[in-house]
Amino acid sequence: MNSKEALFWSIALPGFGQILNGKYIKGFIFVFLEIFINVQANFNEIIIYSFHGDIEMAVLSTNYLWLMFYPCLYFFAMWDAYKDAGGGKSRYASLPFVFSAYFVTVGLIYSSKLKIFGHILGPMWLPMLFVIPGLIVGIILKRLLAKS
Repeated sequence: MNSKEALFWSIALPGFGQILNGKYIKGFIFVFLEIFINVQANFNEIIIYSFHGDIEMAVLSTNYLWLMFYPCLYFFAMWDAYKDAGGGKSRYASLPFVFSAYFVTVGLIYSSKLKIFGHILGPMWLPMLFVIPGLIVGIILKRLLAKS
Protein backbone atom coordinates (compact mmCIF):
# COMPACT_ATOMS: atom_id res chain seq x y z
CA MET A 1 0.00 0.00 0.00
CA ASN A 2 1.22 3.44 -0.93
CA SER A 3 1.60 5.74 2.10
CA LYS A 4 -0.24 8.62 0.41
CA GLU A 5 -3.09 6.31 -0.53
CA ALA A 6 -3.37 5.16 3.10
CA LEU A 7 -3.36 8.81 4.18
CA PHE A 8 -6.15 9.74 1.76
CA TRP A 9 -8.30 6.78 2.87
CA SER A 10 -7.85 7.91 6.48
CA ILE A 11 -8.93 11.40 5.49
CA ALA A 12 -12.10 9.85 4.06
CA LEU A 13 -12.78 7.97 7.30
CA PRO A 14 -10.43 7.29 10.20
CA GLY A 15 -9.66 3.57 10.22
CA PHE A 16 -9.91 2.93 6.48
CA GLY A 17 -6.16 3.44 6.01
CA GLN A 18 -5.42 0.95 8.78
CA ILE A 19 -7.81 -1.61 7.28
CA LEU A 20 -6.14 -1.23 3.89
CA ASN A 21 -2.75 -1.66 5.61
CA GLY A 22 -3.98 -4.98 7.02
CA LYS A 23 -4.24 -3.64 10.58
CA TYR A 24 -7.86 -4.77 10.94
CA ILE A 25 -8.34 -4.53 14.71
CA LYS A 26 -6.79 -1.08 14.89
CA GLY A 27 -8.78 0.00 11.82
CA PHE A 28 -12.12 -1.17 13.22
CA ILE A 29 -11.33 0.52 16.55
CA PHE A 30 -10.73 3.82 14.71
CA VAL A 31 -13.93 3.41 12.66
CA PHE A 32 -15.90 2.64 15.83
CA LEU A 33 -14.40 5.63 17.68
CA GLU A 34 -15.09 7.93 14.73
CA ILE A 35 -18.75 6.89 14.58
CA PHE A 36 -19.13 7.01 18.38
CA ILE A 37 -17.62 10.49 18.72
CA ASN A 38 -19.51 11.69 15.64
CA VAL A 39 -22.84 10.62 17.13
CA GLN A 40 -22.07 11.94 20.63
CA ALA A 41 -20.94 15.33 19.26
CA ASN A 42 -23.89 15.64 16.81
CA PHE A 43 -21.31 16.18 14.08
CA ASN A 44 -23.54 15.19 11.15
CA GLU A 45 -26.15 17.74 12.29
CA ILE A 46 -23.40 20.35 12.57
CA ILE A 47 -22.27 19.59 9.02
CA ILE A 48 -25.81 19.88 7.63
CA TYR A 49 -26.51 23.15 9.45
CA SER A 50 -23.13 24.55 8.37
CA PHE A 51 -23.68 23.71 4.72
CA HIS A 52 -27.10 25.35 4.90
CA GLY A 53 -25.51 28.47 6.39
CA ASP A 54 -27.34 28.11 9.71
CA ILE A 55 -24.26 28.61 11.88
CA GLU A 56 -26.30 29.54 14.96
CA MET A 57 -28.04 26.14 14.89
CA ALA A 58 -24.71 24.43 14.24
CA VAL A 59 -23.26 26.07 17.36
CA LEU A 60 -26.33 25.21 19.45
CA SER A 61 -26.30 21.58 18.25
CA THR A 62 -22.64 21.03 19.05
CA ASN A 63 -21.64 18.92 22.00
CA TYR A 64 -18.22 20.52 22.42
CA LEU A 65 -17.16 18.09 25.15
CA TRP A 66 -17.33 15.24 22.63
CA LEU A 67 -16.28 17.14 19.52
CA MET A 68 -13.00 18.12 21.21
CA PHE A 69 -11.90 14.47 20.85
CA TYR A 70 -12.43 14.44 17.10
CA PRO A 71 -9.36 16.37 15.82
CA CYS A 72 -6.90 14.22 17.77
CA LEU A 73 -8.55 10.98 16.67
CA TYR A 74 -8.75 12.18 13.07
CA PHE A 75 -5.15 13.34 12.72
CA PHE A 76 -3.72 10.45 14.74
CA ALA A 77 -5.53 7.96 12.48
CA MET A 78 -4.12 9.76 9.42
CA TRP A 79 -0.59 9.74 10.84
CA ASP A 80 -0.83 6.10 11.91
CA ALA A 81 -2.05 4.89 8.50
CA TYR A 82 0.60 6.96 6.72
CA LYS A 83 3.37 5.64 9.01
CA ASP A 84 2.22 2.00 8.78
CA ALA A 85 2.25 2.21 4.98
CA GLY A 86 5.91 3.27 5.00
CA GLY A 87 5.56 7.05 5.01
CA GLY A 88 7.00 9.36 7.58
CA LYS A 89 10.51 7.91 7.77
CA SER A 90 11.86 11.22 9.03
CA ARG A 91 12.22 11.65 12.78
CA TYR A 92 9.91 14.68 12.78
CA ALA A 93 7.39 13.54 10.17
CA SER A 94 4.55 13.54 12.70
CA LEU A 95 4.81 17.30 13.37
CA PRO A 96 2.42 18.47 10.61
CA PHE A 97 -0.21 16.01 11.93
CA VAL A 98 0.34 17.01 15.57
CA PHE A 99 0.16 20.74 14.90
CA SER A 100 -2.86 20.33 12.63
CA ALA A 101 -4.70 18.48 15.41
CA TYR A 102 -3.70 21.18 17.89
CA PHE A 103 -4.73 24.10 15.69
CA VAL A 104 -8.03 22.45 14.71
CA THR A 105 -8.79 21.92 18.41
CA VAL A 106 -8.02 25.59 19.14
CA GLY A 107 -10.23 26.56 16.20
CA LEU A 108 -13.01 24.45 17.67
CA ILE A 109 -12.62 26.10 21.08
CA TYR A 110 -13.11 29.57 19.56
CA SER A 111 -15.59 28.54 16.85
CA SER A 112 -18.64 30.00 18.59
CA LYS A 113 -17.01 33.37 19.36
CA LEU A 114 -14.29 34.24 16.84
CA LYS A 115 -15.51 36.38 13.96
CA ILE A 116 -13.83 36.47 10.58
CA PHE A 117 -14.99 39.29 8.28
CA GLY A 118 -17.76 39.96 10.80
CA HIS A 119 -19.15 36.40 10.76
CA ILE A 120 -18.93 33.48 13.14
CA LEU A 121 -17.89 30.47 11.06
CA GLY A 122 -18.98 27.89 13.61
CA PRO A 123 -17.77 24.45 14.71
CA MET A 124 -17.17 23.08 11.23
CA TRP A 125 -15.74 25.85 9.05
CA LEU A 126 -13.40 27.58 11.52
CA PRO A 127 -11.63 24.38 12.63
CA MET A 128 -11.21 23.43 8.97
CA LEU A 129 -9.53 26.78 8.29
CA PHE A 130 -7.21 26.20 11.24
CA VAL A 131 -5.76 23.12 9.49
CA ILE A 132 -3.81 25.49 7.22
CA PRO A 133 -1.74 27.27 9.90
CA GLY A 134 -1.31 23.93 11.70
CA LEU A 135 0.18 22.32 8.59
CA ILE A 136 2.38 25.34 7.92
CA VAL A 137 3.77 25.45 11.47
CA GLY A 138 4.27 21.66 11.50
CA ILE A 139 6.06 21.62 8.16
CA ILE A 140 8.31 24.57 9.08
CA LEU A 141 9.24 22.99 12.43
CA LYS A 142 9.84 19.62 10.77
CA ARG A 143 12.24 21.21 8.28
CA LEU A 144 14.02 23.32 10.90
CA LEU A 145 14.51 20.39 13.25
CA ALA A 146 15.62 18.08 10.45
CA LYS A 147 18.42 20.54 9.59
CA SER A 148 19.75 20.69 13.15
